Amino acid sequence: MKRYCLALDLKDDPQLIAEYEHWHKAENNWPEIRKSILDAEIRDMQIYRTGNRLFMIMETSDHYEAEKKEQMDALNSVVQEWEQLMWKFQQPLPWAKEGEKWVIMEQIFQL
Repeated sequence: MKRYCLALDLKDDPQLIAEYEHWHKAENNWPEIRKSILDAEIRDMQIYRTGNRLFMIMETSDHYEAEKKEQMDALNSVVQEWEQLMWKFQQPLPWAKEGEKWVIMEQIFQL
């Protein structure tokens, strides 16, 4: 099992943040998105928010490959539709690469 921690900012607008959270409630999730996550060998995913900053914890099998997930997503029209919808709410971190959403965080401490 591998663990990844990622960060992303939302646009600093209370209405947009509330709508983003609406789409992430279990009853509003798109089943195709959940399936695409599980198909990519992601075993657990949690997203936390403070202000407009998001923090994601992603646990994967040892077979997870980020490049393979990107390829799968690029070929999945529903995932592409979801990503377009999410860009309405999201903004890249100032240090993100061009087109990059979630940025992998570096672990700097462990007890």
